[in-house]
Amino acid sequence: MLAEPGGARMATVTVRNLPEHTRRALKARAAQHDRSMEAEIRAILEDAVAERTFIVDWIHTAHELEGVDLTLPERQQPRSVELT
Repeated sequence: MLAEPGGARMATVTVRNLPEHTRRALKARAAQHDRSMEAEIRAILEDAVAERTFIVDWIHTAHELEGVDLTLPERQQPRSVELT
């Protein structure tokens, strides 16, 4: 185990017999997120064991939509309402 800043200990994990197509997919995913394969795998593992809540899921989904132009429907005049 290695010590990380602040004194916490970090484990090292070795994955054997990883299929080549999986390695390529991880490499591509890491490039999409502008990080190394090691950092991508660490993020995937941390996400897999993180406590999930509605808010965390919503923030994650909203982050994935960053930069996506959404088409808004054309606005219409509100209908009249009688208050008698």
